[in-house]
Amino acid sequence: MTRDRVTAALPPGVKLPRYAQAACFLLFRDQMLTRMRRRFGDVFTVNLPVFGRSVVVARPDLVKQVFTAPADVLVFGEISPLGDLIGPGSLFSMDGDQHLRERRLILPAFHGERMKGYESIIEHEARRELATWPRDAEFATMPGFMRITLNSILRAVFGAQADDLADLAEVLPPLVTLASRLTLLPLLRRDLGPHTPGRRLERLRDRYDSIIDRMIDANLADPRLQERDDVMSMLLRAHYDDGSSMSRGAIKDELLTLLAAGHETTATSLAWTVERLRRNPWILRRLADEARHDAGNTLRMATIQEVQRTRPVIPATGRHAMEDFPLGEWVVPAGHHIVVAARMIHHDPRFFELPLQFQPDRFIGVKPDTYTWVPFGGGLRRCPGAAFAHMEMDVVLRVLLQEFDLDFTDAPGEAWRDRGVAFAPGDGGLALLKRRR
Repeated sequence: MTRDRVTAALPPGVKLPRYAQAACFLLFRDQMLTRMRRRFGDVFTVNLPVFGRSVVVARPDLVKQVFTAPADVLVFGEISPLGDLIGPGSLFSMDGDQHLRERRLILPAFHGERMKGYESIIEHEARRELATWPRDAEFATMPGFMRITLNSILRAVFGAQADDLADLAEVLPPLVTLASRLTLLPLLRRDLGPHTPGRRLERLRDRYDSIIDRMIDANLADPRLQERDDVMSMLLRAHYDDGSSMSRGAIKDELLTLLAAGHETTATSLAWTVERLRRNPWILRRLADEARHDAGNTLRMATIQEVQRTRPVIPATGRHAMEDFPLGEWVVPAGHHIVVAARMIHHDPRFFELPLQFQPDRFIGVKPDTYTWVPFGGGLRRCPGAAFAHMEMDVVLRVLLQEFDLDFTDAPGEAWRDRGVAFAPGDGGLALLKRRR
């Protein structure tokens, strides 16, 4: 469709006042979006908090248009609340050539031999944490998974040890949790006094910056810096095409970005995995046999992909139109936001047979489609740590299945709980473990 032939208007939407729509979204997000889709179809217009006038998309051909659009036409960093929270050196804050330049520096950290080196760290952290878990009593797994993913990232990405590891483990969980909860509440991010969320966020960020400054100084003084394989050391050695190095501020922001993107999200997916497996014993038995007989990880990876389809931790991703953007039979005006509704697409029977059923076999021997399975986003902004997250989930799940028997349950599935950015199981992914006989 050529631009001079485009005459269509915005997709349909409700006529409620802007602030009424934003309030409904904050209070009744799922119900609101579900009703709008039933009424208007796969594409509709809505006013969202922070983003304003937005077009919600739940159709693969339109998702492809969004993900393959020129980087200067549909942007992300321009309106990213996460980028605003983390800082200008974050991938979340960048667009266009700057984003591509930064992404090229980071991607090598999550490919090839480096990934194999991270596996041993993750397995060590998983075994250490699982050894403390209770037996024969139901408990929430998400806090434990959070500790595994946090310590794994602190060691593999930050290269933290001893006092640095302890200090970061103390400051980062409250920093990330608070930032996540304030993502859609920009007014509360302001420093309005000593006891306000904004001031607390500022204090936590100052502590984080101080620790990273100390670590950078120690790394630069280390004669073995060239031999280290953690991501911080790699970024300290990296150079842009013009020969310049990353600034300290950029390194701090990017490390925090990698933590924010891979810590809580991966732990939440693992908690959802436990929640799903306890209600699908036929899959759990097969997974246990696969893990205990070292029979590869085909079913395990398919299970992880199915968890991410049925229980996507991040239910949507978005772009911002810098100019009028033709989208199917409509036009999204400049200044509007486009939301790719991952959860709606994942649960659509047109794209997945019996979509509400948990069926990992649908992904055995089948690569997930780029535009109907989108837990990591897509296009040039697809999560650079996706492979790391999958490897981490694979290792932790293998260790869990090798060490324990996970009891089944006939209890209803856990409800979705909004944690600001991510959606977690309402009871924290309850488990009942027995030591393997």
